[in-house]
Amino acid sequence: MNEEEKYRKAKERVEQLKGFYIHLFFYIIINAALFLINLIFARNHWWFYWPLLGWGIGIASHALAVFGLAGFLGKEWEERQIKKIMEKME
Repeated sequence: MNEEEKYRKAKERVEQLKGFYIHLFFYIIINAALFLINLIFARNHWWFYWPLLGWGIGIASHALAVFGLAGFLGKEWEERQIKKIMEKME
């Protein structure tokens, strides 16, 4: 892998991380605001946890895509498999 490819892959990884951290930041800020709105206006009916849970599933999926299981069958896995097959063809 040459320097240009390394740079491109590193830049792509940084963009993935940046996207996740931005998503997480807004998740925390907006859900904290929803909690405060619920606390101030409807103390006897707690509803803030529904968007927290729904969006939390999205955050968890995003985290898995960036840090976790997606690597198992993701782009890097595909590239390794392609290289193995190409080596067998030689």
